Amino acid sequence: MNAAPVLLAYTALVSFVAPRLLMRACWPYRSPALAAAVWQILLISFSIGAALSAYNLAMPSEHLHADLAGLLHACGLDVERGHWFAIALPGIVGLALVASLALHLMRARLARTRHRRALDLVGDRSDRLRATVLPYDTPAAYCLPGHRPRIVVSDAAVRVLSPEQLGAVLEHERAHITGRHHLALAATEAFRSVFGRLPLARHAAEQTALLLEMTADDRALRRHTSEALATAMYEMAAARAPEGAFAAGGHTVLIRLKRVLAPRPAPHPAFWGSIAATAASVPLLPLLIACPLVLG
Repeated sequence: MNAAPVLLAYTALVSFVAPRLLMRACWPYRSPALAAAVWQILLISFSIGAALSAYNLAMPSEHLHADLAGLLHACGLDVERGHWFAIALPGIVGLALVASLALHLMRARLARTRHRRALDLVGDRSDRLRATVLPYDTPAAYCLPGHRPRIVVSDAAVRVLSPEQLGAVLEHERAHITGRHHLALAATEAFRSVFGRLPLARHAAEQTALLLEMTADDRALRRHTSEALATAMYEMAAARAPEGAFAAGGHTVLIRLKRVLAPRPAPHPAFWGSIAATAASVPLLPLLIACPLVLG
């Protein structure tokens, strides 16, 4: 039988049901790096499922639905010779995602390049902080990831924050750079550009941005106290980052503040291991669905 109906049902579950379940779960904020990876895996799984659905809908075979065969014939396509059409449909899905990702990466890189040139004119390099100090009357800090990464901190932040607070902020920004968080954000934005009407696309972009900030917070908490990070975040809550950058402040500060100051029990390795194993197997499910049904 043709696998298209089952694959379509699977992609519907991934795009509508899975985001709702993940949004209601309590564990993502306890392990933000793992949760961010799960969102990325859902995007990959949906993309594979959508491509295989398109292929199976157009694949000429003895099990092909008569209505679809008639439609292809009416369009002037010989079903027996229409294999190229079956390959073209999933190719279009993949090409659209790749092109969207390339466009987002290119735009962000150009924006960061322009900003770096401006920083070279007005900012001062601090070897002690390993950052560029920018004259600005509001406490702020952000990083420009990617090629030639750079951390930027305002001179107001240097004056207002204590050394411990400033160290926590700088460690937060280094986590964004070393973790290459801009790539994960670009992937979610690329997916939203192609499948913007789906709940999966909308929630993945929003949640990934928040979870990556939490991941950077956790990195800062390895070397600095929660009080230092929380008070620094409060001081910089009104700060905004330029395009293509990560800011320590922003509109998610309140959620992150509550998380940083709340007691955080140590995760059980067995639970996180089961989550990771389940997530790793999700992208394989569309293939496991398609192959037996096509061969059967």
